[in-house]
Amino acid sequence: MSKLLLYLRTDTFRKNLIGALIAFALLFLGIYFGLKWYTKHGVSIEVPQVEGLHIGDATKALDKADLAYSIDYVYQMDAKPGLVIEQDPDAKSHVKTGRTIYLTIITETPPEVAFPDIIDKTWIEASAILRNQSLKVADTVYIADIARDVVLDVKFGGQPLKAGRLIPKGSQITIVLGNGQGADDIEVPNLIGLSLSEARFALSGVGLNLGNITYSETVTDSLSTTIVSQQPDSTSGFISLGSPVHVTLAN
Repeated sequence: MSKLLLYLRTDTFRKNLIGALIAFALLFLGIYFGLKWYTKHGVSIEVPQVEGLHIGDATKALDKADLAYSIDYVYQMDAKPGLVIEQDPDAKSHVKTGRTIYLTIITETPPEVAFPDIIDKTWIEASAILRNQSLKVADTVYIADIARDVVLDVKFGGQPLKAGRLIPKGSQITIVLGNGQGADDIEVPNLIGLSLSEARFALSGVGLNLGNITYSETVTDSLSTTIVSQQPDSTSGFISLGSPVHVTLAN
């Protein structure tokens, strides 16, 4: 123990200790500044605003800022193809050089969806299903059928469209619905103001018959009379083929 204490008091020990401390300090400083240089500590870049730009302009801005980018695609109806709709990180965020900025842009080609089965669905049910599939109704056509407002047929591009067929999202289709009337139902024509012969001709042309003929008490010349009322009237809607229409005539 006495030899160790004597050694600790020697100049050799002091020189070795100082050298070791200097070497440790240099090693620490080397590691500290090396890490700062390697990680570019304190050096950051402000992310430019590219959301809302066309992808070409957006990539130019990111290249100029020395930032990388990754692109994902989505389809939106009525949106401009190539438009950047989302960026991550957000604009004005501070990141290191070379950081990847994730972009979401609008693609021009719509994805396809399997057309749903809407035959025999009510109009309300069918329209909700079509909206969920991002499909549009271009037109509705009514035909004679006792099933009122029920889908009887579907057409796409003028051709029948079957359930399961793949069509682009946003496609416009035509829906064929029943009008609630049988095939033998006839819309009641308006006979007011017609002569008896004109009324008989109009009714025979649509498959209806002239019923009871009544003259007003004020009639003085039956040859110059016109129809002033009818039963059923033209606002009654539809009646069966061959049904009679009763009329009243007056001068």
